[in-house]
Amino acid sequence: MRLISFSMCLLMAAFIGQSQAADPTAEPEAVVSKAQVLEEKAADKDGATPAVPKSEIITKSEAQAVDPEGAASVDDAIVCLSRTIYWEAKGGTDADMSAVANVVLNRLGHEGYPDTICGVVKQGSEKKACQFSWWCDGRSDQVKEDDRYAASKEIARKALNQQLTDSTKGAMYFHDRNVKPAWASEYIKTAETGKFLFYKPKDGKAK
Repeated sequence: MRLISFSMCLLMAAFIGQSQAADPTAEPEAVVSKAQVLEEKAADKDGATPAVPKSEIITKSEAQAVDPEGAASVDDAIVCLSRTIYWEAKGGTDADMSAVANVVLNRLGHEGYPDTICGVVKQGSEKKACQFSWWCDGRSDQVKEDDRYAASKEIARKALNQQLTDSTKGAMYFHDRNVKPAWASEYIKTAETGKFLFYKPKDGKAK
């Protein structure tokens, strides 16, 4: 009886693992196109954002099919967002990672920020003053921890699908809780996670 139960557990674990893996039939180019449409909707800050139709939602397997090796060029919405979540918060919890995604989406299309996710992530690089330090720290951007990158892509998927609650309460800035940047006093603290503190402008305008 125990042997049968153990075998059933193994089969269930294998099934769950397969369901979370990349779908070999998913076309990465098609997923990237879906992400671009969702990005454009998220960038439109005029009024309430309508719910994403079921046909436009990026599925778990579709998200995992994009950039499976973590080595693709960082030039589309889902890769830019996933890599930012990964490099900024891969050592933290899912709550830390989700909050970073919230900051990127809060900046997207807001006055003073670009209207594409890659634009938001790479902003300031032309002046060697990146908003997200991983983008211009001079190090390789290739992913090194597959499990954390898979988690990052899942969070990016939810963010693009508008399925991620904004735990930061509209924050557009954050820093590691172990540092005390001078700029923090100029903003309103909105939230905390285990790894980060989050802020928004006092007047609602980007600086």
